[in-house]
Amino acid sequence: ANLCLDLGFQGSQLLGTTREPVREAHADQSVTILHAKVAQKSYGTEKRFFCPPPCVYISGHGWRVMQDHLKGENKSESQADTFKLMFACAKSLFISDQDKRKHFCLLLRLFLGNRQEVGSFQSRMIKVISKPSQKRQSMKNADLCISSCSRVALFNRLRSQTVSTRYLSVDRGAFIASARQWTAFTINLGMLQEQHADRGDFVPSEGFICYGRVVQLVCTESGVALPLMVIRKVNKQHAILDVDEPVSQLHKCAFQFRDDPQSYLCLSNDTIIQHRAPSSGRDPGRVVLNDGSCWTIIGVEAVEFTFNQGPACIQTPVTPFPVMTGLEVNGGGHVAMLEIQGDNLSPHLKVWFGNNEAETMFKSPKSLLCVVPDVSAFSDGWRCLRRIITVPLCLIRSDGLIYRTSFSFTYTPELQPPPPSIRGASGGGKREGGMEGDEQDDSLLETIHQEFTRANFHLFMQS
Repeated sequence: ANLCLDLGFQGSQLLGTTREPVREAHADQSVTILHAKVAQKSYGTEKRFFCPPPCVYISGHGWRVMQDHLKGENKSESQADTFKLMFACAKSLFISDQDKRKHFCLLLRLFLGNRQEVGSFQSRMIKVISKPSQKRQSMKNADLCISSCSRVALFNRLRSQTVSTRYLSVDRGAFIASARQWTAFTINLGMLQEQHADRGDFVPSEGFICYGRVVQLVCTESGVALPLMVIRKVNKQHAILDVDEPVSQLHKCAFQFRDDPQSYLCLSNDTIIQHRAPSSGRDPGRVVLNDGSCWTIIGVEAVEFTFNQGPACIQTPVTPFPVMTGLEVNGGGHVAMLEIQGDNLSPHLKVWFGNNEAETMFKSPKSLLCVVPDVSAFSDGWRCLRRIITVPLCLIRSDGLIYRTSFSFTYTPELQPPPPSIRGASGGGKREGGMEGDEQDDSLLETIHQEFTRANFHLFMQS
């Protein structure tokens, strides 16, 4: 599926360039694609449009800078800091029964108003299904199960009517039901002992989301969370209280407030309320629900591309977009090497540690090698070795385009006693030259640094 979007900016090229990625971070530009993990196939003349519809957001001060300059405006930075615009929502995409693919990707092509191409951006893989599975999912179909800490969307639809669809969303910190836009929520699974704990003691656990368990829905963008709720399976307008199977894609479910078991999350027009649901007289394991309390749950993905053109308006597309997927340190001492693993890597890219360019070698489109800069490059003098230093990693194209990544590099010194060959005659109390106190400690620390710490690097990825 292809989405072709036009930002509508008009104007001429900007002048200038930058080689300092950290300093220009305020001018970053991001493209975010939100979409469902699965799409239901259409049959015959029926069109089952993707639900929720794929959305595209642009964010970052850099878009406002570009727009203002292209329009000849001059707005202050404070006015543009919070620039965020949803500018596309593809509501008419569907998969016909003639299409035999099991998986596919969305391709977004982005243009400026003068038809200058910004780039082509690809979504995550989307799985094609014929209909929601009502069978208990096994590990063979684990990709259809909803897991803890994953992203989900919730929507309500009356009698399968597309025009009645309402999405659970967050607007200015309030939960609403929206016909126009939807919000991605992180669904957290509570530990079993947490079901009777206070809300402040909620601790997420790993695993698949199962009916009958306590969950927490958190807006991925604002961090606003709903009260703790128990997720229940829905069957024919009833909440089933004795089911504990895994929650699967496009299942109908209800959310029972943990602290008020008779209340369920419900929509009323465009507002979110608590609905008091009576128990079924014939079956105590069932609760009668109204239409607004029945939600459909689906896993969603959010893929973000962040780049920085600085004050220049680079004419060539920013894609193919390089992606880091892993890091590995090789060697040590003065020749410590870092291998960058990823996709769409090219000979035109250099690795930067903060504001310091690293000597970079191209191996393949999936691998770059670079020399790790000495830690002294990030602080005056070697006393910086007394503390942990973390610097962001980014890639810079030969024309100055900066690609932000979610990876950082951390220098962690592990101070150890010096070897006997550099100890003083008194077994370590003094070193040659008779230095004492702070002067001796400083000299000793410097020697330890040179002998032991150059290869003591630790890597981690920030979410």
